[in-house]
Amino acid sequence: MEPMVLSSRAPGRAELLDRAIDLAARSAGFRRSLPRGVASALADLVRSMNCYYSNLIEGHKTHPVDIERAFREDYAADPVQRNLQIEARAHVDVQAWIDGGGLRENPVSSVALCEIHRRFCERLPEDMLRASDPDSGREVRVEPGALRRVDVRVGRHVAISPGAVPRFLVRFEEAYAGLGRAEAILAAAAAHHRLLWIHPFVDGNGRVARLMSHAVLLEVLDTGGLWSVARGLARDVAGYRAGLVACDLPRRNDLDGGGALSEESLAAFTAFFLDTCLDQVRFMEELVQPARLRARVASWADEEARVGALPPKAGLLLEAVLLRGEFPRGDVAPLLGTGDRQGRRVVAALIERGALRSESSRAALRMAFPAILASRWLPGLFPDPS
Repeated sequence: MEPMVLSSRAPGRAELLDRAIDLAARSAGFRRSLPRGVASALADLVRSMNCYYSNLIEGHKTHPVDIERAFREDYAADPVQRNLQIEARAHVDVQAWIDGGGLRENPVSSVALCEIHRRFCERLPEDMLRASDPDSGREVRVEPGALRRVDVRVGRHVAISPGAVPRFLVRFEEAYAGLGRAEAILAAAAAHHRLLWIHPFVDGNGRVARLMSHAVLLEVLDTGGLWSVARGLARDVAGYRAGLVACDLPRRNDLDGGGALSEESLAAFTAFFLDTCLDQVRFMEELVQPARLRARVASWADEEARVGALPPKAGLLLEAVLLRGEFPRGDVAPLLGTGDRQGRRVVAALIERGALRSESSRAALRMAFPAILASRWLPGLFPDPS
């Protein structure tokens, strides 16, 4: 599976390194632009969005609204849809564990990869822990966290024998665990493909690879979980899959790197991956531009107040929370120019609608971004529920 990283002679390497540095600057700038309370709430929604798009790549469609319902134990009556909700909840739980610092090992280590796979698969219903051999049709059970013990083929790619998987994972970790920050960003695409090339698990490799990439970018870019490469990959799934297939190709000639696989294809996929990341950061920057976000939220609150769904002046409180990140409950009534009772009524109504959250009845108010309101507040983040 060499080359593992792009050599100094790789086509366009200098330009790719520039893009990696640009990505680091843009991602850090975007995170710094948001108040802490707003960033935390946005990351919660992006987590569901990341799950939606990652599962969509696998052909499983579970809208973030249905994912939120799963966390309220509100499952569909249809068993297929219920299983998809359970699967999505498992994905979000694993990402929340990663985002919260639960992944102690380097994301590219075999220990981390097996732990990600285990945590995801052990939450799945038994019906979703079955994989079929495309040639024989024989059914194989997916063991959570266990490396595969059977041969597999994915499209035209015949993966390495199961006995070779541990050895290749050792090389995988050696190649990607000790890189500097800029090189780690540059190598994120290569690690993504090479893990899929190894195909260490019977099933679930795509999700593990995207969760690994999320963890790598979270660490080297300090993203705060505020944007998702999975959204960009799902929006150009044909380009994503074509790039992965191209990286499977053998070296073309003496000018195409010094390994067994094509360095030119790896450089092209790296450009695609970095451009996808940059596009998603720009998209999120535009979407949550403070003035525009406040205007959309205020417009929604005004409309809800006009039809009696929210108390008057609820929009003023939402605007204050957006500006400051969090807002003391004791300051609500003075802000609205009302009595304490009316202030509590406004707070209760906004919490009930999912627009605000608070850790207790006395704690400060923070913003929330429920999926049901995303089409109004954050249009384009994901499609409206059908």
